[in-house]
Amino acid sequence: MKAILVHQPGGPEALRYEETATPTPGPGQALVKLAASGVNFIDIYFRTGLYKADPPYSLGMEGAGIVTAVGPGVAEVAVGDRVAYAMARGSYAEYAVVPSWQLVRVPEALDIQHAAAAMLQGMTAHYLTHSTFSLKQGDRCLVHAAAGGAGMLIVQMAKMRGATVIGTTSTAEKAERARAAGCDHVINYAEQEFDAEVKKITGGQGVDVVYDSVGAATWEKSLNSLRRRGLMVSFGNASGPVPPVAPLELNNKGSLFLTRPTLAHHAQDRGELLWRANDVLGWIASGQLNLHIERSYPLADAAQAQIDLASRKTSGKLLLIP
Repeated sequence: MKAILVHQPGGPEALRYEETATPTPGPGQALVKLAASGVNFIDIYFRTGLYKADPPYSLGMEGAGIVTAVGPGVAEVAVGDRVAYAMARGSYAEYAVVPSWQLVRVPEALDIQHAAAAMLQGMTAHYLTHSTFSLKQGDRCLVHAAAGGAGMLIVQMAKMRGATVIGTTSTAEKAERARAAGCDHVINYAEQEFDAEVKKITGGQGVDVVYDSVGAATWEKSLNSLRRRGLMVSFGNASGPVPPVAPLELNNKGSLFLTRPTLAHHAQDRGELLWRANDVLGWIASGQLNLHIERSYPLADAAQAQIDLASRKTSGKLLLIP
């Protein structure tokens, strides 16, 4: 089969489109013939070495396709099932072996490429808005990169839960997309100091929670945007990792709370996984949640897809098609 492999961490040129052996599922595993693979910033973190793996290693944390074989002891899925998954690295390939407990059946009403695009960012948006800070009517949140793939899903789910949503974007075009997703207020942080604007919007109080996938570039002003005892949720490093934090800084800015969550800790068993995934896939299938696929690339063009994602000029989801 064809797959993208990394032999040495580095730039986009480190992604090698190569022939490799098709894997065989072991106990508790299924083999999936992939129809599409999602492109995410975590793939870039592994490519550059920010997140560690032993070379040569594969990339891709989500995908969707058809089960073609199962190993011993598999009860969750069967050969022929349309499935989607996240959290198992190796979807930049024609086939992937996935723990069967992580596979979710795709609703008949949902296109399989949309299922691939929804899993990682959709379940991330779900745990952020339902668990990390369980939004309710009257809460106010700040969502960075509100026109991005994860950002637009967070915005929509926050509105579903009754929150007032302030989004940040970097261009006027992205601002329109963020408004279309449901943002009550949009701040162009390339032209305005977003922490000052948040305070104006909230009458000087600040928001209850900041959902920040950007990292280093927005860190300080994100803290400034919070109300007293507000929650800072740092869940990405698009602009680089956040520097070491002095606990006293959280005190000085209003007895703030800080968390750095990850999806694996919020879908750590099949029951929790199915709750989040079935909500997300069901909402998309019913039209309650809008998923925007920006562009699809051939698997061989994975490097270009990552370049485009890192440029932050895209809006919505990027997919690789084997």
